[in-house]
Amino acid sequence: MATSNEDATSKSQKDDALEAMEKQVTQLRREISKINRTLAQYADEAGDEVTGWYDSATGKASRAASALRSQAQSVSGTVRENPGTVSSAMLIGGVIGLMVGVLLNQHSGREPHWFDRR
Repeated sequence: MATSNEDATSKSQKDDALEAMEKQVTQLRREISKINRTLAQYADEAGDEVTGWYDSATGKASRAASALRSQAQSVSGTVRENPGTVSSAMLIGGVIGLMVGVLLNQHSGREPHWFDRR
């Protein structure tokens, strides 16, 4: 009868081990559920923060575009009202740029260009 006693003890140990494993699985499920809730909370907070950044950037871009539009209209109006002044300023700027280019070219210590060789 020692075998039936051993079988009962073995079965009891198996049942105890199975019950302990089931408790561990239940505990792990609870931990995973807590982790999922925490991750969802962090995701919500991050989403709110990103939305705030986006709204801020959108507002700043809108104000910048409005300011640029206003300045462009101002310049456009000035050009329409004074076309002679604007064309004179462009001509003077071009002449000054040409003179600066000629002066810089004369002062450079480089060899003569291919078209200056004799």
